[in-house]
This record gives sequence, structure tokens and C-alpha cells, in this order.
Amino acid sequence: MIYERRGASSIQGAFTVPGDKSISHRALLFSSLAKGKSEIKGISSGGDVKSTMSCLKQLGVKIDQAGGVVTVRGEGKWAFSRPESMLDAGNSGTTMRLLTGILAGQKFETAITGDETLRKRPMQRIVAPLSEMGAKIVGSDNMTAPLRIFPAERLHGIRYELPLPSAQVKSSILLAGLFAHGETIVVEPVESRDHTERMLRLRKTKGPSGLETTITSDYEVMPAEYDVAGDISSAAFYLAAGAILPNSTVTARGITLNPTRTGFLDVLELMGAKVKIENVREVAGEPLGDVTVSHSELKGVEIGGEMIPRLIDELPVIGVLASFAKGETAIRDAHDLRRKESDRIVAVVDNLDAMGGEVQELDDGFVVNGTGHLVGAEIDTYKDHRIAMAFTVAGLAAEGVTTIRNAEWAQISFPEFYEILEGLIVQGRKTSMAK
Repeated sequence: MIYERRGASSIQGAFTVPGDKSISHRALLFSSLAKGKSEIKGISSGGDVKSTMSCLKQLGVKIDQAGGVVTVRGEGKWAFSRPESMLDAGNSGTTMRLLTGILAGQKFETAITGDETLRKRPMQRIVAPLSEMGAKIVGSDNMTAPLRIFPAERLHGIRYELPLPSAQVKSSILLAGLFAHGETIVVEPVESRDHTERMLRLRKTKGPSGLETTITSDYEVMPAEYDVAGDISSAAFYLAAGAILPNSTVTARGITLNPTRTGFLDVLELMGAKVKIENVREVAGEPLGDVTVSHSELKGVEIGGEMIPRLIDELPVIGVLASFAKGETAIRDAHDLRRKESDRIVAVVDNLDAMGGEVQELDDGFVVNGTGHLVGAEIDTYKDHRIAMAFTVAGLAAEGVTTIRNAEWAQISFPEFYEILEGLIVQGRKTSMAK
């Protein structure tokens, strides 16, 4: 699919985004580990979550979907059955990493693969700690998918200090800990998103090396009713557009306000954006609320350190924001951007450069000098949903026509992205085309 846009005079209105992708994955996985019926409302409609659902069905989990509610009938952590064919995680790193943690403790052999881009992503970060627990996992020479997971003698708990903050790696180890003798403790020097700990109500303590989360095989995952908050990472694209397009005001309704996910809102405020948060409440252990952003004059900021894990998925669109902020914006300590669906540092730098932006690549991020001006260009999405959406936002504010080739990659996390966007755009003299 090709999406072309000549820009927008402004965007206005309130919108609702699909359920948070991170929470949706976990609701499915945790429900499958429980004994009894769980119900999930507001689940993400993206392709990644569909991959998790498909894999679980192949493992014998009974899942039905009707009337906007997903029903999972779990039979406990030992009730999974050997799939008849290789599991396919599609484009979803979350599916592969978290499900491998569960599969490491099973009594049957499995294999899991993914699409072309997922098969290039490193899995050593989960294979190393899981192997330390006694798991038997074989991958390619570079430890990429497909992964073959062989039955192991009972896993044993470990204390593992994460070299880099990663909610996926942390969650994979904790899920394997459900099948391990003794305590499994994951230590984070910098806290990453904590949906796993919140949803499972795990014990977290402050230790000498960082925040420690503990689980044991005695822990019983209980069936639950999940009401998934809106995905702040999806809402970020429209909120960013509202901040940079003149005369714009947009409201994201019911998005997650989990403190480990709200770094993007903090950056907007640091840059001088007008941000208003209302109607804050808590559902299923997760805070959510309505967020309104209006156009304002932005300024460059420094982003790094402990802030990075709280906004890692929003950094591509922050690069776009930085192009319309006065002064320099520097993003550092974001090495993990190199290991996402694409090398997002390269993708951001190359596409901003193509649009006439002033940008410098760093080993761990990038520096953008805000000129307040971009020009339309042909955008390479790098088969990455967040790059496709971030540079659609850039096209809204750019002079001339911006062409997003392979725009369909947005469907990985947000199939409704372009439809909702068109409903917010104040057309005026500017038009858009999709084909």
C-alpha cells in the first residue's frame, strides 16, 4: 500500500486507539497459564497480538472471540500440548520472547519462527538466561530464529541481572520461573515497563543492584477479567501531530498512564507542549486516563539514561517532533533502537535526511537540529510499523508531497491508524491519497 499526503492545515478532535499491545499479549499468555475462564475486553487488533493468539491456539489453548470480548479457557501451566507444526510469531518479538519463556519449561519439543525481519532479531538475550536455568534451546549460528526448544529436566531458579533494561527479556525469565525449582529473581538497574509485574502482582523490592522481581514455581496464575487500556504508543503519533501542527488540539481517550510508559508525555512537556491529563482511573491494576495535546512552540531537549526505557517505542516520532522544535534535541543511551523491527536509528536518520532535516547519527541514538521545516519525500518504512507511522506524521507537517511506501506495515500494531488519522485532519486546501 502507498500512502501519499500533501500535508494538513491542522488536526482536531478526540479519538480512541486500540488496546495496548503489551498488555494484550500478556493478558492472552497469562490467561492461558491459569485454570479457568478469563475474559479480555479491548484487546489490540494488531497483527502482533494475533500472532500470540495463533501460537496459543496451536498449543491447544481454547480461545474464542465474540462481541469485542476474547474468552480464554486455560487449563493450567502444564496443559499445553505439542503443536503439529512450527509456531509462527510473525513480526512479534514479544510473542517470541515471552512464549519461549513458557515453552522452556514444557515436557515436549517445540520450534518457533517468525517473518523475515523477526528472524534477523537477536534472541541471545533470552537464550542466555534461559539456558542458565537449564533450558535447552538451539537457534541459528547468530542465535536468531527459528528457535528449537527441547524438553529439559526441571528448570532451576536463578538470580539474573539484566545488562540492558528490557521488559521482554525480564518477562521471559519470570515466565520460565513458573516452571523452575527455587526462586527466580530478575534485577533491573533501570526499570522497564512493568505490566507483567502489575498483572501478576509479583513481589518487587529495592536491592543493592537495582529493582528485584521474584517468582517461584508455587505461584499460581489466576483467571481474570482484563479491560485493556488504550495504547499510549499508538496515541503518541496523533499527540505529536497535535503538538507541531498550528491550531491543533487532539484528545486521546482512555490510554494507559502506567508510569513506566509515560516518558513520551514527560518529553512533550519538557519540549513546551501543552499537555492536559484528565479522568484518571485504574482498571485491572493499570492506570488510564484522557490526554489532550495542543499546538505550541517547542524547544529541543536532552533525552537519555533512565528515561529511555519509558519511551523506547516513541523515539522515532520524537525525532520528527525534534525537527519542529527550536534548538537541538539529543537522544542517547538508546542502543536498543538498533535491535527493533528495523535499525530505527538508521531509519530515522535516513528518512529525516531525505526530508531535508538536520540530523546526525550516533552509535546510541541521534541528534536533531530543529529547523521547523521538512519537505515531502519518498519514505522507506524499513518494514517497520513505527517508522511508517512516525513519517506519516512528518508528512502532515512537511511542504509538498510525502509518499509512504509499504504503509501497510502500520497494521502490525495499529490497523486503524490511517482511518483514525483521516478523521482528525482538518482538510482545508490540503489533501491526502491512499492506494
